[in-house]
Parts: sequence; C-alpha cells; structure tokens
Amino acid sequence: MIRVCQIVGNMNGGGVESVVMNYYRHIDRSKVQFDFIVTENSSIIPRQEMEDLGGRVFIVPAYTKLSQFKKACYDLFCEHKEWQIVHAHMNSLNVFPLKEAERAGIPVRISHSHSTAGKGEPIKNIAKTFLKPFANKYPTERFACSKYAGQWLFRKDAHFEIVYNAIDLLEYYFSAPIRTKVRSNLGIDNDQVVIGHVGRFMPQKNQSFLIESFAQTCKVRNDIVLLCVGSGDDEPKIKEMASELGIKNKVKFLGQRNDVNELYQAFDVFVLPSLYEGLGIVAVEAQAAGLPCLLSRTVTTEVDVTNTCKFLPIDDPQVWVNEFCNTKVRSDKERAQINKNDFVNYDIVRQGNWLTNKYEKLYKEVNS
Repeated sequence: MIRVCQIVGNMNGGGVESVVMNYYRHIDRSKVQFDFIVTENSSIIPRQEMEDLGGRVFIVPAYTKLSQFKKACYDLFCEHKEWQIVHAHMNSLNVFPLKEAERAGIPVRISHSHSTAGKGEPIKNIAKTFLKPFANKYPTERFACSKYAGQWLFRKDAHFEIVYNAIDLLEYYFSAPIRTKVRSNLGIDNDQVVIGHVGRFMPQKNQSFLIESFAQTCKVRNDIVLLCVGSGDDEPKIKEMASELGIKNKVKFLGQRNDVNELYQAFDVFVLPSLYEGLGIVAVEAQAAGLPCLLSRTVTTEVDVTNTCKFLPIDDPQVWVNEFCNTKVRSDKERAQINKNDFVNYDIVRQGNWLTNKYEKLYKEVNS
C-alpha cells in the first residue's frame, strides 16, 4: 500500500479541494491511499469522508504563521516514514512544504499548479512574484491543471505533466426532469432566463463585475434571473451591492452547495468573469451540462472543450450586458446532444486510473 501525503493547505470549499477529493474517490485505494495536511483556518474539511475512505487528516498552523507551518510540516514528514510521495496543491506556496519534505528526505515531491495570477490582488501577486523563481527548486515532479497554469508557475521551457481536473461526467449530463425539479424548488418560472455562476466569493472571481453587468441587463430584460453558487469573504459585500443596485429580488445567493451538478441543469447560460484562473473547471462542468458559457478573456481557452465558449473582456460591462440580453434558451434536445468524446480527458474514472498508475510508477522508481 502506497500512502501519498496530499498537502492541500486551506480547505474552504474551493475548486482545488474538489479536484483532490474527486481523485481520492476514484483512485484504486487498494493500491494507493491519501493522507491530508490542511491548515487550521480551513472552514470546510470533509474529514468524515476522508477517514471513511481510509485517509488521515493532519491539522497544521496557517501558512501566515510561516515558521510554525514549516516546522509542523517537517515534523510530520520526519514522523511518517511511510510517506515516500508528497503532493502539494498550494501553487506558488508549494515551495515551503516541499523544501521541508526535501529536508526530511522524502524522495518524490510533486508540485501541482492549479492557478495563475491577475489584477486585483496586489499583496498575493507580490508574494507570487517573489516565490515563482523557486518553483522548480524542490519538486521532483511537476503537475499542472492546464498548459497555461504550468507555464505560469514552472516557466515555458520546464517539463510538467497536465493532470486534468477530472469530474464524474455522468453527474453533469443534462437531465430535463432534474431541471424541472430544481427550478420549481427555487421558485423559477419556465419562461425565466437563468444566468448561473459558480465560484467562491473572492476578488479573483470578480463577482462585483458580474453584479454590475447584470444590473444593467435588468434595465432591458425583465425575464432574467441570476443564480450565484458559493460562499466566501466577499459574499456580504456582493449581497449589499445587489441591494444598492436595486436587483436584490433578481439575484438568488445559494451559498455553498453539494448539488451543484443539479443546479447546472436549471441554468440557461453559465458565466465566469474571473480575473484569472488556472483552468476554470466549473466551465467544463457547465459544458457537460450542455450550457453556453461566457468567460473572461483571462481564462485559458484550454477550458473550451466544445469550441462553443465565448471569451469576453472584463473592462467593458456593456459587452456582457449585450450577451445577457441576447441569451437564447437551448432546447432540451440541444443540451442533451453534446459530443461526449470532447470530455474524455475530464473523465474521472479514466484519470483516476492514470493517477494510480503514476503514483505506483514513481514509488517503484525510488524503491527499486
């Protein structure tokens, strides 16, 4: 049995944690098991599921307490000699735990790039700029969710493998009965057009721009509704903004949900106006549900697996307003007629097998 230490950092219901857990559910756990290092300021740790699947959870200080964080990681690495592989998911911050892993003598150290950088987060960007030159110093393997994310962290000439943010596709394919059920539960009429957004409420996701654009749309269309799925520090601010713009009754804030796959069925168009993304797996999920997608130009075009996404500028709300106003509802038949071959790289069953084999290969190389 190979035990892999997954260094997740903050677990707050975001996309990275979802990716790690999706893989955990679909690896061959008779061959590979996960343990998790998460920080004390995490708000959503699925500990019960982790432990039910055979994993262990270790809580360490927040990485804002850097010296304490590093020492806790080093102590764990020294204590758990069964960890021959550590897999870090903290993007540019991977340098810190991987340095401690190297110091503790762990032979396989994977740095995984899940994100990039963009405007609007100056303090974060300063830290990322400082840490990026060290990104290749401590890992023995480099993974990335996209070519864009890999080149951003590791440099364009660095070798890295793309590990797709795979999902259980069967959960996302369009279902007319589920659409009817969800819209009924949410009090949405059949003739209303639903704009849907899924993402943590944080500067990166640019929800203030979305609310501004939607408010302008409401001046033109009366049949339109915005559904926002997710939670986060910016949620109160965005709710207040909706109230101030007079669209409170047009926006439904659904919070953190575990039925996002069903909520996609109720949408008519999916929007992601992010300032930056490593990939934007929610757009893949939306495409699997047969939805048209409006994405910011800062999102990599690698996410456009169906060649139907539109990439729009985030310095001109009117462009988004025009798209919202011109939204046409796809028929059930149109949504169900996606080409499933487009999503083969995002099939979690296939990718779970790949990751199991990859860990086995790496383990054998250092233990042969």
